[in-house]
Formats: sequence, C-alpha cells, structure tokens
Amino acid sequence: MAIESFTGNANPYGGGDPYADYRTADFPFTQYANLAARELGAGVTFANDEFFAQRENLLIAEAAHFDPEHFGHKGKIMDGWETRRRRGVCATQPWPTPEDHDYALVRLGAPGVIRGIVVDTAHFRGNMPQAVSIEGANWEGALAPTPEELLGDDVKWTTLVARTPVGGHAANGFEVTAEQRFTHLRVNQHPDGGIARLRVYGEVVPDPAWLATLGTFDVVALENGGSVQDASNRFYSPPTNTINPGRSRKMDDGWETARRRDNGNDWIRYRLVADSEIRAVEIDTAYLKGNSAGWASLSVKSGEEGEWTEFLPRTRLQPDTNHRFVLDTPAVGTHVRIDIFPDGGFSRLRLYGSLTEAGAAALTARHQELRG
Repeated sequence: MAIESFTGNANPYGGGDPYADYRTADFPFTQYANLAARELGAGVTFANDEFFAQRENLLIAEAAHFDPEHFGHKGKIMDGWETRRRRGVCATQPWPTPEDHDYALVRLGAPGVIRGIVVDTAHFRGNMPQAVSIEGANWEGALAPTPEELLGDDVKWTTLVARTPVGGHAANGFEVTAEQRFTHLRVNQHPDGGIARLRVYGEVVPDPAWLATLGTFDVVALENGGSVQDASNRFYSPPTNTINPGRSRKMDDGWETARRRDNGNDWIRYRLVADSEIRAVEIDTAYLKGNSAGWASLSVKSGEEGEWTEFLPRTRLQPDTNHRFVLDTPAVGTHVRIDIFPDGGFSRLRLYGSLTEAGAAALTARHQELRG
C-alpha cells in the first residue's frame, strides 16, 4: 500500500481550529510501539541549531499546540524544533548549497527494529524543511554515547529515509525496511526549518545479557520486548498503555473500552519477549474508579498456533487498586491473553518471571542477527 505523501507549503493560518486543514493519512505501521516515547526514556541529545524552538519538543506525547499570539524576542514561538534560516556565503551566492542542512540526534527509549517514522510538521505551514532524511545507528558501548562519540568516524549510520520532500502542516509518514536493531537516529532537515513532532514506530529488541543479569523481570513489559498483538476494543485508549513503564498517572494512561450492551467480554492478546516462565502477576486498575473491569482472567499459550491454557481464573478486581497474585505453578509460554468481564479497563499488566532456556537462546540469536 502506497503511503500518501505531502509536499510544499500549507495555507496560512486563517483562524478557527488550526487542525481543520491539517493533512494526514493512515499509516500501516502505527500499531507498533513508539520507540521514541519519552515514557520509555527517549531524548533528543543534540541539535546543531534550535534558534526558534527547542529540540526537546520533538518527543512531546501530546499533539503540537498553536497559539497565533505567542511571540518572543526571537519571533514566533512554535511548539516543535525550529532552526534559523540558512544563508549562502556571499551576496552573489546568498542561497544555501544543496548539501546544507540542520540535524538533531535522537536516543530511542528502547532499541529495536523500526517499521515506520512520522515526521509531523503541524503548524509549520511555510517554515517547514523542504525535505528530510533520517539515519539510524546501533550503539553497543556499555555507556550511553555523547553526541561527539555518535558523530565519530567509527560509527556506522544506515539510511532509513532517503532525502524526501515533505509538506507543511502535515503528518509525513515513511515506511522503513532495514531489518536491523537501532539505538539512535540522526534527523536531518534540508536545508532548515521546523518539525513539530517525531514518532518512531517499531518492535523493541532488548539486550539479552541485560535480561539475563536481571534474572526475574517483567516479561511482557514494552521496554523488555513485550508487545500487544491485538485487542477487542480501543475506544478510549490504546491497549499498549498497559505495558508502558511506571504506574499510570491519569485515567487515559491505561486501557478503557466502550460500554458493552451484550453478554460478551473484552480482551488483549500479548506477545512476550520470548518463551518465558511466569511466576507472579500484577493487574493494576489505578485511576479507573467507576469504569474498571469487574473481573479478569489470564491464559497462556506457546507459539501462534498453540492452545490457550488458563493460569489465573476469573478473579474479582477492585477500582483504583494494584492486585498481586503469586502463582502456585509457573505459567510457561510465548503469548498471554487477559480477558476482562464484562468491559471497562485496567491501567497496567505485569508478568514477572524469566526466560526459559529456549527463550533465552532465541532472543540471543535474534539480537545477533539484527546487529547489522
């Protein structure tokens, strides 16, 4: 499926809802987790220029805000990363060269395989870059690299998005096909301009040595390589919230379904980091008070074609409460399903355990394969 692309300026802001003429499309990769989420620990570690607007705005979770009256000493204050206008070298050559560009270095919150990137130029209507390009690197040092180390000659950068024209006030989406693990991105804007938000969708690939050292850890956590495969309902909030780091901080920081008017129930299906042995469970309904699930059960299976086996029978849940269960017998498998009855939601699911011998071997092999 071809991704709709946008180029050129958007119309000047004419008043009213600034998103009324925002250009966007359906992207085939947004079911994956955002590896550049601040909640995972992502950061913009460097930008060569941030004269008009700070680089850190790129990773804000909320959509970019626009205030037409908000000006500062340097000019219009924008909710994004914006650089000054580039100039040529002299009066007879006042234009930037084709090679001139600005760039920012982004540390992903969780290393992984990138499936797609959205460069959002919301509210940058005539001051967006003419084109963007994006490169990825896999840093394997024990310590987080400095910007100077990342820009060193010994670091291999792989092109993820070739230099491509983009549109103003638009969500510019790019599929990525590089089957490698990346830890950092270099986002280039040619020759200058502003980008409101950056979203990097992909699959987490954790360091198996780190997980082995931990011993017992949350085998479904997003940061450890767990993921949501599917869910019955996503009406109020995405199911991926349930495996985000930390406790929920507000009601929409969990998963909440629409109200059912039948005798069915809602569910989420997860893929664990690898084949795992689960020994303890937490189901947290924090901030879900009049809308938490009434009951929940958990089932496990091995492989996509395996049979589901219940390991936590249907259990009553309390609103705004963290429920803890120690299993009498470990549950072993690669996938877990939570069923909630009849509807409602919960904020976090934690499955504490460790990788089986087969799971550890499979994760190590995949990690080696994706090193590039």
